[in-house]
Amino acid sequence: MTAVIGVPARRRQAPAPSFAHLARLSDDTGLLEHARHAVPRREHGYCTDDVARGLVVVSREPDPAPAVLRLAEVYLSFLTHAQDDSGAFHNRLSYDRRWTDDASLGDWWGRSLWGLGTAAARSTAPWIQQEALYAFDLGAARRSPAPHAMAFAGLGAAEVLRRHPKHPGAAALLADAAAAVGWPDSDPLWSWPRRHLAYASAALAEVVILAGAAQQDKALRAAGLRMLSWLRGLQLVDGRLSVLPAAGWHHGTAREQYDQQPIEVAALADACATAAAATGDPGWHDGVRQSIGWFLGDNDTGAVMWDRATGGGYDGLTPAGPNLNQGAESTLALIATLQHGRGVAGFSTAHR
Repeated sequence: MTAVIGVPARRRQAPAPSFAHLARLSDDTGLLEHARHAVPRREHGYCTDDVARGLVVVSREPDPAPAVLRLAEVYLSFLTHAQDDSGAFHNRLSYDRRWTDDASLGDWWGRSLWGLGTAAARSTAPWIQQEALYAFDLGAARRSPAPHAMAFAGLGAAEVLRRHPKHPGAAALLADAAAAVGWPDSDPLWSWPRRHLAYASAALAEVVILAGAAQQDKALRAAGLRMLSWLRGLQLVDGRLSVLPAAGWHHGTAREQYDQQPIEVAALADACATAAAATGDPGWHDGVRQSIGWFLGDNDTGAVMWDRATGGGYDGLTPAGPNLNQGAESTLALIATLQHGRGVAGFSTAHR
């Protein structure tokens, strides 16, 4: 199936999220990080970063099938095993079940709290909610020096606050996450806190929006919305997404076009959905539609970025088209983006 560039995403039929490839990458220990095409590569082992993102997407399912709920159990068990007594997390587990790193507070700490917070707030299984909140509380007492890690942790804190509005640890973490991200520059041509855009940038804007809403701080919420609006605008070309490449972008340098990563698309879809909910402005749903459209072929090469036969997401968009490997990160990005299609006007969701 080849898409035609310029066909608006809103005219498309979005596929329902499929968990088939996620299940293929998972076993009774966790979620394998890499695949060669659709075949899991056991030699590369497991990554806490991916398991945490897996817990996010399975916990978002409003009526999970038993197999999806089983994935939530596996991912939660993995994260609680990865966490040490101080609340930090290991990130790398080899296939022979040995940690290859020390527990610390990198992005995987932040994403673990995001996954745990989402499970604590949204899981349909009460015991998962309880265990996830226990592990979240332990990790939420820590702080990372890395803004991205803090942003991911803040997303988990915002999830907890939706279910437990007076949770003090989550409120403090969300506030600290927004402070770690910082305020956007006053320069309208670079409305961002730093002079470098790295990866999953929309998550930083999203956590500022969420903190502003939680604190009823209109200026902070407006700052996050300004960041997101600017970020989305610079990634639009003729109405389609052309997301920042894996190399990122430094202010004042030439911007590269490839290799585009699905994680950027998923982060933008999440942030635009949050902005729509925070403001009541359905115009933000255009960002969700464009994100779904990127996977369906509304991108710089017109290539469909997922495999309908397997349910896997392709690992990146290159000048020659998709990288056909279907690893955990890209598949999770596909699922997370398609999940937003359920609540966006102009999209009908097709079940496979």
